[in-house]
Amino acid sequence: MAARQEISDKAWALMAPHFPVWKGNGRPIMDMRRTVEGIVWRFRTGAPWRDVPERFGNWNSVYGRFADWSRDGTWASVLAAVQAAGQRAGDVDWTVSVDATITRVHQHGATLTRVTGAPQNYKKLGAEEPGDHAIGKSRGGMTCKIHLATDGKGRPLGLVLTAGQAADTSFFQTVLETISVAGSSRGRPRFRPDRVLADKAYTSSANRGYLASRGIKVTIPERSDQIAGRARRGSKGGRPRSFDREAYKGRNVVERCFNRLKQWRGIATRSDKTARSYLAGVTLASALIWIKSGV
Repeated sequence: MAARQEISDKAWALMAPHFPVWKGNGRPIMDMRRTVEGIVWRFRTGAPWRDVPERFGNWNSVYGRFADWSRDGTWASVLAAVQAAGQRAGDVDWTVSVDATITRVHQHGATLTRVTGAPQNYKKLGAEEPGDHAIGKSRGGMTCKIHLATDGKGRPLGLVLTAGQAADTSFFQTVLETISVAGSSRGRPRFRPDRVLADKAYTSSANRGYLASRGIKVTIPERSDQIAGRARRGSKGGRPRSFDREAYKGRNVVERCFNRLKQWRGIATRSDKTARSYLAGVTLASALIWIKSGV
């Protein structure tokens, strides 16, 4: 029986130009496509790196390349390239949905010393490792949280990792600020959505003010206690918030994107010790979501 093809020819044609070229110093890079397919296999199955099949090459070499590309930002470059291809084709829907999801951390992924409360660098997580490795304790045990912004077709635009106990609303602005989609080699990247959809967890005045200050339409329902509080204050409570129920029906695309990401067992359950490695896996899966959508 033939082995399953992890990356299609079309996907590899889009991804290949964004991997570093060996320039003759040190050991030559193995077959590039075979190495990347080994990395995809590992995250799809959630298996330990030592169990990567020999058809992809030596497991230690496959992991070494993955780690190198995680440190130098290669995975982020691949995702940015496929997003840019969608923007040039006019295929990006700038009605953005924001949400977060919890992932359990396997006991093998929680073995490094964690420094809780240490300064974080969530905007450039691929370049700097946070002190807590984006792992924390919540009611579900040791957990990590993926904060995600998708376009109107459910494709990832922005990604942020935090410890699992982090409040969704605290990283609303941060995840939106990770959005940067280039349209051409000369023009400025696009950062600003037309509209943002989010659930009641994001209904704070600070979040609404942030969107309004940037001229972005807000579609976030209010909590019942906020509505009741305004009613108690009477005329001093201000006018009711506008809410487009029809537009809000599109918010479920971010939930569907989480479902697609978690079809990869190595993402549904985190066994990576560092936030940098886990974010690299999520970024790789995100790039393939874009490619399969037809960019």
